[in-house]
Amino acid sequence: MSLSESTLKKRVKKLLDSHSLVYRNPSRKKLIQRVIEGKEAIVASTGTLATWTCPDSTGRSPKDTVIVRRPESEDTIDWDSPSSIPISADTFDMVLKDAFTVLTHKARMYVTDRVLGADSSYALPVRTITDRALTALFTDNMFRQIPDDISNSVFADREFLLIALPYNKLSRSKYKGRLRKLSNGKTSEMVIAIDFDRRIGIVYGSSYGGSVKKLMFTVMNYYLPEESILPLHASANEGSNGNSALLLGLSGTGKTTLSADPKRALLGDDEHGWNNHGIANFEQGCYAKLINLNREKEPEIYKAMFHDSHYLEHGAIAENTMMYPHGKFDVHDDRLTPNSRGSYPLSFLKNIKKSAMSGHPKTILFLTADANSVLHPIAKLTPEQAMLWFLMGYTSKLAGTETGVDKPVSTFSRFFGEPFMPRNPEVYASLLGEKMRKHGTDVYLINTGWSGGPIGIGKRMDITLTRQLVNAALSGLMKNCTYYEDTLFHVLVPESIPGVPGKILNARNTWDNPQAYDKKAKALAKDFSRHYNKAYGKKNIDQEIKKQCPGK
Repeated sequence: MSLSESTLKKRVKKLLDSHSLVYRNPSRKKLIQRVIEGKEAIVASTGTLATWTCPDSTGRSPKDTVIVRRPESEDTIDWDSPSSIPISADTFDMVLKDAFTVLTHKARMYVTDRVLGADSSYALPVRTITDRALTALFTDNMFRQIPDDISNSVFADREFLLIALPYNKLSRSKYKGRLRKLSNGKTSEMVIAIDFDRRIGIVYGSSYGGSVKKLMFTVMNYYLPEESILPLHASANEGSNGNSALLLGLSGTGKTTLSADPKRALLGDDEHGWNNHGIANFEQGCYAKLINLNREKEPEIYKAMFHDSHYLEHGAIAENTMMYPHGKFDVHDDRLTPNSRGSYPLSFLKNIKKSAMSGHPKTILFLTADANSVLHPIAKLTPEQAMLWFLMGYTSKLAGTETGVDKPVSTFSRFFGEPFMPRNPEVYASLLGEKMRKHGTDVYLINTGWSGGPIGIGKRMDITLTRQLVNAALSGLMKNCTYYEDTLFHVLVPESIPGVPGKILNARNTWDNPQAYDKKAKALAKDFSRHYNKAYGKKNIDQEIKKQCPGK
């Protein structure tokens, strides 16, 4: 029988009170000092902290990320999603017991008390317990300080506990038949597990910083809809007139680049919530991809990571980035991993809104990099159409990014963040539609992919043109346009936009062979229809939303 949440809290208190050396919410400088003294990272020439993970931890491990399945909550989770992998309560308790035992014998422990959510009305208290100063520092970079009015939060008395043992491994024999079976027949030694009901998560054996970050993002994405708050895997910014915008898109669609607008203040680059007051960032920091980071095109991120400062004043963490003996980084060298990452506080950026909050978004942009070159550069979406494209989360996987991929492959990730959205799909889609209608939010689909033909024939959309279209949407200029419906993809295409060449607004017009366009467009529409049937055919999705699916 599983221990109750109250009993677990008593066990945790006993663990911390009986240990000889526990650093409870140490200062940032103290954490950085402990990182260096413990040889968990080394100081680069800029003062940045450089660290390298185990080879099995250069990225998330989706197949080792599991959710405790309990009768009282199992109906709230979409177990048909490939990202919702169940684990039994007794297996979770075995891992938890092992974690307590390991922590008891550690020379020292670190405890950080932080929150997720800039809006204190739903800030989620999270206590992290770990044996690694670097993990504690990561939570200091990424999570937020506890606000003075935390008592007003709906989660004020529902703290979440996160235990992180990044460099310990589980016993293969003990967990045989309980945890993932590897391709070599052995049992996995790591697990990233969440118990939503008892409000506890465990990162065991994964030293990738993103395992901590994304576990807590998943937690927020599960809890918030119960409070009528829509969680979003999105960047957000605000114009000088106070109008906010959200940008959603998978990797390679330009979400980070387009949200970094010098004319607009950044709220955050990755995780936000939308409640009755408006939108708010969950985090205090950024966890940016560093591979091929361009100093000229992305100066703010580059400066945040690699500005010169005394290491005790720095605290940015470069994870798995090539660094040479003289302390200089080479962000273009991917021999360690193409997924090198950098963690830094938002305060390291200039053009930010310190509160990380804004009013209801006037505009939402869905970004897709369509390598088929059949989606239009920009299209407006009705609430039903927006809910459909939100469900689908489409982009193209490009040739050359994975072994065996020699032509564009349609990729769908529900809500532009499938691995982190555990609830039944209609919950997130309905919340989006409700908030769009209530607050008069406009949603646009923007293709940052190819024009004039598929990859290999056409060309990538010019970033200058894309920014022009984004600005047209954000400024309200698109409200005055006349639209017609693309009956295959069920989107609204503008007939003209001031200052934009009319020919490019309809993707078909940019192809030399219109019949070839029609063939490619119908093929993509079939991809949409097949995926919808597979993912949502048996789900409780409104028929009006289903009708908006391409190919239907």
